[in-house]
Amino acid sequence: MYIGIDIGSRCIKLVVLSGQRIEDFKVGDTGFNPYERSLEMIKPYAYNAKRIIATGYGRHFAREDFADGVITEIKAHAAGARLLFPNCRTVIDIGGQDSKVISLDESGKVADFQMNDRCAAGTGKFLEIMAKTLGFNLDDFGVQSLAAENAVKINSMCTVFAESEVISLLAKKENPRNIGLGLHQSVVEKITSMLHRVGVADDIVLSGGVGRNLCIRETLSQSLGHKVYVHENPEILGALGAAIIARAY
Repeated sequence: MYIGIDIGSRCIKLVVLSGQRIEDFKVGDTGFNPYERSLEMIKPYAYNAKRIIATGYGRHFAREDFADGVITEIKAHAAGARLLFPNCRTVIDIGGQDSKVISLDESGKVADFQMNDRCAAGTGKFLEIMAKTLGFNLDDFGVQSLAAENAVKINSMCTVFAESEVISLLAKKENPRNIGLGLHQSVVEKITSMLHRVGVADDIVLSGGVGRNLCIRETLSQSLGHKVYVHENPEILGALGAAIIARAY
């Protein structure tokens, strides 16, 4: 049994591998004490675990205590995506506080990547704040935005300025769905710009919890002119990749 744990800013994801099969997985809020939450999630499996590999922003404290090793999120998401989609050559990971685009070579190794980690623009946190500002439940934000009649263009991707712009648009009686569609399009434009810097090759896999957002998925596919593949549990790909590396050690 091999364990991969992805300690993210918003959620902690854990995958248990048994041979080639996903034996179990868990997703939980990071909360105020990610260390305690990580231990709590690992505890039922720790005794039988042959190796534990951590990734995500909390990977370093994991190495100091319960993990046998750590890997970068780039390597983790690439490995997870490649296992689930063997022909994958491009990975897009929209995380809670950063976004990454990864180019893989024919063998599945990381060839190049771009990362947005300087601000929340184009991240899950950005979408979460905008959904709340517009009065939408985060889980329904993508569906509601797809129902828009016309997109309202958002001029700023800075979370603070975008939120102020959205509030101003609402005061002018703009339809929240139309604003939502414009926000999603802005996120996709930012991701697409990053993609073009590393190159886009089929198959394209969208990783991370934002992969559940239907508006992001459809808008991204239309923008790229390619099908975008999404696993039924896209948030676990990083933890899965860590588990794969644990098995390969």
